[in-house]
Amino acid sequence: MDSPHRVRAILSFIQAADTGSFAAAGRALGVTSAAVSKNVATLEKSLGVRLLNRTTRSLKLTDEGAAFLRQARIALEALDAAVDTVAARRAEPHGRVRISTSVALGQGQLMPVLPGLLSRHPGLSIAVDFDDRMVDLVRDGYDLALRGGHIRDSALISRPVSRLNTVLVASTDYLAHQGVPRAVADLRRHRLIARRFLGGSIDSWSFAAADGSITTLDPSDTAVLTLSAPEALVEAALGGVGVAQVAVHLAWRHLVSGRLKVVMYRLHHPGAYEMVIQYPHRALIAPRVRVVVDYLLEAFAADKALHVPMDSLAAYMA
Repeated sequence: MDSPHRVRAILSFIQAADTGSFAAAGRALGVTSAAVSKNVATLEKSLGVRLLNRTTRSLKLTDEGAAFLRQARIALEALDAAVDTVAARRAEPHGRVRISTSVALGQGQLMPVLPGLLSRHPGLSIAVDFDDRMVDLVRDGYDLALRGGHIRDSALISRPVSRLNTVLVASTDYLAHQGVPRAVADLRRHRLIARRFLGGSIDSWSFAAADGSITTLDPSDTAVLTLSAPEALVEAALGGVGVAQVAVHLAWRHLVSGRLKVVMYRLHHPGAYEMVIQYPHRALIAPRVRVVVDYLLEAFAADKALHVPMDSLAAYMA
């Protein structure tokens, strides 16, 4: 089967599967039901499998037909995106882009750059959902997500933004009254601020020994305050409540101002958290989504707080 006939046959099959009859598919395509039936039969013969089971009243996908339909839709999306890509060279990308993000990253990193994005691309509209839960981008209809934490392998495309290193901090007033912890054992005598994830687990603190081994501390054992929002930990530390493990980018301006100090810099392990932009795996990404991803990567690359070298934190030690 040559390419033009193959395309017609695939379109006939998709329409028949969507509408449930050859007659309805023919009306949608502007051809006769007999032509649709012949196209599907030719496609089945070419593939060597039955795609549709026919009865006098309905059509039903076979297992092979369902699998082929999924791949055929991906192919059509790729063709649509290719057309959009060519059109985008003549016109400004337009349309709505739905973004899922956490409250902390949304308010701290995403919101400050959205005005610039909308100014550069006035044809776009942006819808942002602030949700600390992990959402299913495909099922819930999102175009992309801005996420931070331990990023699991998935079928999504992940574009790295930065490491989200953590650091132990306390306010200058707290350290002046309570002293500076120098060893892990010292923390047992200090007021600790713990972070609880939404699932209920506590964010542990890790420390690297001289031999390269890693030990962990559960701060909830002696914590005087447990919080779920990462930015709230910074506020608590600023208020002199105690020692907290926080993301460097959240603490950075307070370290520069001198309100917070780094403690146990040489012992504390910064963790393996990262910040990424994720979007569903497609053969070609829609232009409206591509320009958003490209703009965000550019804007986040210029955010100094997201790219603080760990060795520079030594200048802010207590």
